[in-house]
Amino acid sequence: MKFKDKNVLIVGSTGGIGKKVTEMFHNEGANLILFSRNTDLLSEQKKKYGERALIVSGDALSEEDLTNAVGLGNQQFGEISILFHAVGSIVLKPTNNLTPDIFRQTLELNLVSPFISIKAVLPDMLKNGGSIVVTSSVAGSKGLTNHEAIAAAKGGLESFVKSFAITYAKKNIRINAVALGLVDTPLASFLTQNKMSLKASENMHPMGRIGQPGDVVGAVSFLASDEAEWITGSVLSVDGGMAAG
Repeated sequence: MKFKDKNVLIVGSTGGIGKKVTEMFHNEGANLILFSRNTDLLSEQKKKYGERALIVSGDALSEEDLTNAVGLGNQQFGEISILFHAVGSIVLKPTNNLTPDIFRQTLELNLVSPFISIKAVLPDMLKNGGSIVVTSSVAGSKGLTNHEAIAAAKGGLESFVKSFAITYAKKNIRINAVALGLVDTPLASFLTQNKMSLKASENMHPMGRIGQPGDVVGAVSFLASDEAEWITGSVLSVDGGMAAG
């Protein structure tokens, strides 16, 4: 019960990784503020997790919606001390096929959204400290074909993580990122459901397979917990060896 009585905001709780991480936090004793735009899946999570879960429907790009989620969480559980942000996208287009709108949308979802979430919980964490974990990509630090948009967004996110860590270290607020390879989630289904693209993706990972949502849980659990109390500003590769290759 390493998160017993901790109040955790999970942005993107109904996604493939978000669901597994939500289950972990619940099993480890946390109170959950679950944020997503998928009201049906949020209702299922409420039934599953009961009184220790507060569901809030909203847009991960809306400052108003996220501030509202934090306020409701404060009313029900108290101050939020952990944030996990799991909203993102997979955009695989070379620059000549990217439109400015697609590029901007990729930056918004993968860089601006975590910023808005962090801003929303920051007043709580400035009181008593806290831990933030965001999801990045191996593309944030390693050049990959057709990844220009997502690389720009995740590279920016990783730089933000490092600067934020320095700014707020003395306030006992930690921030870290998990940089993922391809993980088998509904978001990645356009790749994983095609045999040729799946095989190509598996070959890109030195360990010979793509990730499963459960492969990410341990890293998030560690970085969010007091076991990592002297770790901030780090980007932990959870990618089947891609970043090392």
